[in-house]
Amino acid sequence: MENFIRMGATLFLLIGIVPLALAGGHDYGQALTKSILFFEAQRSGYLPDNQRVKWRGNSGLYDGKPNGVIHLLLFFLILQNFQWNVDLVGGYYDAGDNVKFGLPMAFTVTMMSWSILEYGSQMASSGELGHAMDAVKWGTDYLIKAHPQPHVLYGEVGDGNTDHYCWQRPEDMTTSRSAYRIDQNNPGSDLAGETAAAMAAASIVYRHSNPAYSRELLTHAHQLFEFADKYRGKYDSSISVAQKYYRSVSGYADELLWAAAWLYKATNEPYYLNYLGENGDALGGTGWAMTEFGWDVKYAGVQTLVAKFLMGGKAGSNSAVFGKYQEKAEMFMCSCMGKSNHNVQRTPGGLIFRQRWNNLQFVTSASFLLSVYSDYLTSARKDLHCASGSVAPSELLAFAKSQVDYILGDNPRATSYMVGYGNNFPQQVHHRGSSIVSIKVNPSFVSCRGGYATWFSRKASDPNLLTGAIVGGPDAYDNFADQRDNYEQTEPATYNNAPLLGVLARLHGGHGGHNQLLPVEVPLIHKPAVQPMPTPKARVSPFAAPVAITQKATTSWVANGKTYYRYSAIVTNKSGKTIKNLNLSVSKLYGPIWGLTKTTGGSYGFPTWVSSLAAGKSIEFVYIHTAPQAEVSVSSYTLA
Repeated sequence: MENFIRMGATLFLLIGIVPLALAGGHDYGQALTKSILFFEAQRSGYLPDNQRVKWRGNSGLYDGKPNGVIHLLLFFLILQNFQWNVDLVGGYYDAGDNVKFGLPMAFTVTMMSWSILEYGSQMASSGELGHAMDAVKWGTDYLIKAHPQPHVLYGEVGDGNTDHYCWQRPEDMTTSRSAYRIDQNNPGSDLAGETAAAMAAASIVYRHSNPAYSRELLTHAHQLFEFADKYRGKYDSSISVAQKYYRSVSGYADELLWAAAWLYKATNEPYYLNYLGENGDALGGTGWAMTEFGWDVKYAGVQTLVAKFLMGGKAGSNSAVFGKYQEKAEMFMCSCMGKSNHNVQRTPGGLIFRQRWNNLQFVTSASFLLSVYSDYLTSARKDLHCASGSVAPSELLAFAKSQVDYILGDNPRATSYMVGYGNNFPQQVHHRGSSIVSIKVNPSFVSCRGGYATWFSRKASDPNLLTGAIVGGPDAYDNFADQRDNYEQTEPATYNNAPLLGVLARLHGGHGGHNQLLPVEVPLIHKPAVQPMPTPKARVSPFAAPVAITQKATTSWVANGKTYYRYSAIVTNKSGKTIKNLNLSVSKLYGPIWGLTKTTGGSYGFPTWVSSLAAGKSIEFVYIHTAPQAEVSVSSYTLA
């Protein structure tokens, strides 16, 4: 997110309500499909074979490793069991830039998981549950890597200052990929707490379909909560480069409660339930009545979860305290509905308005809380009691629907703020990847400042459609300028989309007679039976025939619990002619490589001291990583 400086996290008292007529007719199933697809465009790392956003390529493949050239001395240190890096390949870019910010990424994972836990059956019926679960796992796979030790958590890769100086595709990045972490000497309870919440929530998602993975996630969640609670401090005091972009204005108290709530939901352990009861007053869970919910301020989310525990009969001896949590949860709902003494501001068109900068993040998160609380009340057969009178659960859902309909095009501008949905949506999104021609269409390198001159300043539609992205949205008067440099309104973010998954699934699939106060098990994904495939005929690659590639592991060693392997690869010219301009594709490589030269297209060529390979001759290159051997193939060559 571009230069995001929060204005404060105290109670935001806003007045001014304009009646809004509900509208309908939207294809929520299509919107759900597109909204999940957006996360594939935000992927960092090695893209999988089933990647659907084809204009993206691999990126950030050395994240966590030292920048620049690896010197010979460092190579020998590696051979002497010296731990020199951490694997931070993968995860999500948060918005339109190429930085991986840990706090919003973890919140994104938490909200995607919560969406699945509430409305997984609706996602399954629409065929999107598998894609949603894949989106969660792409995030948690990275978060596992980012937590290599109980009291160590990497919270950022890259930094906003150098990244925002450049306008480059993720595949072309030349900016710093420095990794920043918290530990017991440099704490970050908000970051560790949110990551614990993400791990715990995702562990429930995978409990049924992948029990081993679920247990692994839960182990990380337990460790991270203990770390967050024992070594208290704000993460942006330890990772100061995050202050300008994702400053934790609300502090860490809400994340401690948030993590405890999710760990209780995942484990049913009384310790976490009692933590919520014993710390509700001290950490603000019973005191803060908020009118926003998002990546920084979690109180309304905590209060909604605790209210569910209370209505589900799980409070035990904490009932009185949990009742105060619920009061604050219902104040949030009433203020959104315009039925409180202190109501959320709305635009003339009826949209919840919190701030000009990426306002839709607050709209989607509020809509999600309204939707789930509507279903909680329905299950408990209760109404919402506001200052202006009782509100039926159906009214909460209807208001959430009105907000989603506004986003999808029912607004004064008749503009859809989801890219690719409807006939009129943003064309100049503030997003590096979508605004620059795909590397698969034109592999020519896009330089740091050249990207600004050539692509950022273009007054034309983006060459790549960022399908499903929810942009920042209109201002307080429903005005919107579709311009790439208008980052306040045209930049998307993962945490805009994450809460919307659940709301769209609910609106598309209905309630289905579920009792939301009972434990929900995510349904298994029933895939169609696989028909036996005929035995394929042997195919000879036009490039592989004259070149033989053999690999073997020549040595291995253990450092800090990880096994490192040194692989040797021999490339032999089996043709009767000299090979020139050899290009090799090397995938699933997670470490340094020696003996080849990386080309601008991302492949590898001869080392600088070799110009050709005579008939029958060989060259050798080596690489080191903690994984099985990389995949090496021939992309192209010429015969002299």
